[in-house]
Amino acid sequence: MSRDIDRDTGGDSSRDPGPQAVRGLRGAADDALAAAVSALTAEVAELYDDRARRRLLDLATGVLVDQLRVTPAEAADHLLELAVSTGLSAGDLAADILNAAAKSLVAEAPAEARRIRRATAAVLATDTAGEAAVTLLDGGLRRIGVRTLYLWRRTGTDCLALAGQAGAGPQEARHWQWVPPDTPLHRVLWEGAAWWGVDDWLPGGTGTRAVLPLRRHGHIVGVALCVWDTAEGPDDRVRRTAELLCEPCGALLGDPDPPGTRAGEEVLLELATGPAALLGVDGRLEYVNPAARRALGAVRSPVGRSGAEVFPYAWSVLGPAAAGAEPLRLGRVGGLDDVRVLPLGRGRAAVLWEAAALRSEALARVLGRLERVGYFAEDLLTGATNWSRETYTVFGMGPDAPPVPLARLGARLHPEDVPLLEGLLASLVEGRRGDRALVRAIRADGGVRHVRIAAEPLLSGAVLVGLTGVYQDVSAQHHNELALSAAHEDATARALFVLRLQRAIVPEAPSVTEPAGGLDIAARYRPAAQDYLVGGDWYDVLALPDGRVMLAVGDIAGHGIDAATSMVVLRNALRGLAVTGADPGALMAWLNEVTLGTRGGPTATAVCAVYDPRTGSLRWAGAGHPPLLLLRDGRAAILAAPHNILLGAVAGAGYEEAELHLRPGDTLLLYTDGFVERRHVAMERSLAALRRATERVGAGPVETMADDLLSQVTGDTDDDTSLVVVRVPRAGPGQVSGHGAGRATGHGAGRASGRVAGSGVREA
Repeated sequence: MSRDIDRDTGGDSSRDPGPQAVRGLRGAADDALAAAVSALTAEVAELYDDRARRRLLDLATGVLVDQLRVTPAEAADHLLELAVSTGLSAGDLAADILNAAAKSLVAEAPAEARRIRRATAAVLATDTAGEAAVTLLDGGLRRIGVRTLYLWRRTGTDCLALAGQAGAGPQEARHWQWVPPDTPLHRVLWEGAAWWGVDDWLPGGTGTRAVLPLRRHGHIVGVALCVWDTAEGPDDRVRRTAELLCEPCGALLGDPDPPGTRAGEEVLLELATGPAALLGVDGRLEYVNPAARRALGAVRSPVGRSGAEVFPYAWSVLGPAAAGAEPLRLGRVGGLDDVRVLPLGRGRAAVLWEAAALRSEALARVLGRLERVGYFAEDLLTGATNWSRETYTVFGMGPDAPPVPLARLGARLHPEDVPLLEGLLASLVEGRRGDRALVRAIRADGGVRHVRIAAEPLLSGAVLVGLTGVYQDVSAQHHNELALSAAHEDATARALFVLRLQRAIVPEAPSVTEPAGGLDIAARYRPAAQDYLVGGDWYDVLALPDGRVMLAVGDIAGHGIDAATSMVVLRNALRGLAVTGADPGALMAWLNEVTLGTRGGPTATAVCAVYDPRTGSLRWAGAGHPPLLLLRDGRAAILAAPHNILLGAVAGAGYEEAELHLRPGDTLLLYTDGFVERRHVAMERSLAALRRATERVGAGPVETMADDLLSQVTGDTDDDTSLVVVRVPRAGPGQVSGHGAGRATGHGAGRASGRVAGSGVREA
């Protein structure tokens, strides 16, 4: 064999590869493998980027399908044509369309709004919450200073299970895989509002934290935690950006547990007056009620721990009893009083006990974890009084000072509050019942603290042997109440300001003395759900010099002062342009150019109609706006019209018109999308519901009809609503009918009368 080898190598042993050559070959193989891995990683990243881009384009295409009433293929082509004509990339234009449709990013700078929308699309393109966390941190949150991101999913028992994280070390992530109920994170779950602050209990070391609720289908399904390195809180813009970036994460956490899915055993244990715990088939605690959480304060997280760990001195008796099939009353076991075990089937059991055996030292440790809460205990037989360290802090005393018995605490209180202390002592000593009082403590440094005292008597049979309770410094709460009172007064002042602002934007118009085409007209405005915000909806009824009548309804994207300012510009511009006598298509084309030149770059939808009472002709043109509705002879129909682009989207756009001959008795509805639009419901279904409601209401007086429609047709998008009802009286053109020719009437925040232009003002 050796000769064959020599022959294959030419018989020259010097050609045998040495150790250095072998290392070189291995190094080359490693380099090739690393290059392959790098190439594959880049390819995967490119695929994810392409997936996110396609998601963004698909969403924008869907918006255009709804707004322009075209097929998906036509909407996609239109999107690409707009991108070419505006000079924007398809992704940037798609982000702008989505931001305008959502009306939540209008206040942001365009570039910032696009970055946020691209980042949220990238999150929605991921498959798991873990991938979403990495994408979100690298694609947007890190740019605003976030160092670490956690995403937790809410379980059926209100625990939090870690679904994804980015920026945290592996050991810290493992530590926060499971968070039991009753933690600072759960405040956001239960209250539904974001929390910002510094809390050393939360993960991430020092620095500012933001705990944000994550929603899916309107339900809170989890929370996100963003961690900054600095303790200095971010400004409002950064806060808004963080909330917008984290918003889509709820869609990746799965559907929320439906209402009523909590186990019946847990509901019953929660109603128990004393401590109660639910043991699973493996002997671990599946649930503890609030009383048990307080009683087991020395155990940080009872849920998920074994019964032997939680009840070390009682488990030798509790374990076999829980595994049995019969209810047992065990009495005092391992420091627990009046223990009862109730088998629940399927290997589960409930353990109930009394908390009287808890030692005061354990209670003091539990209370010590609460901010500004101190514990006290008095033995009336020996005269000994014990204070926790926090109690000294509440009263501003040094730790070496002797504790003050409750009966002698009056010397440290405001003189006016001494009777409150005496009443508390009377309840404890004479009434043998617990009570509480709120007093003002005068500290040695002259400061005043508001202190709540909650105390209970300690009885041995009928004999009072001691007192115990807590002192809680509620000064911050007291100051918050004062601040809330001041805020309420400030809100009232802002309400008056908004009303004045409304009158400044839309002054009351005089009543019409000349007929406006012989039409009966009623206008209504319904504010959005958010209070005390100026809205962008508007309507206009204007008698033109040539005898025709212009009818218009529009909706500026967004809310607030900027939207109201843009609304005033467009409304007044249209009134001025209409005097030229031009047809609706030309008016909308000119108004589009006005919109493009308006400061802030607003976009808007609108419909403009011109009615000629001499011929009965109605010509109209829309700009991405919901269609008109006609009620004739008791049947309602949606009026088809050419699909025109919204105002402010592209320069030089043309607007095609539609024409209809109105008959005496015909009723026409013009409205904004907030009137009919509903979440998760196609626009066609919403319009069909409007048509049926109009037929039910019938052709009564226009004022009654407007009120009935406003009460029966309700959108759920929290948007403003404008409605104009126009009728050709049966008396014939040129004659006064109903409530007066050419009279537009309204009520509420958008009240209008006469030849007026109306706008919506949202009241707080």
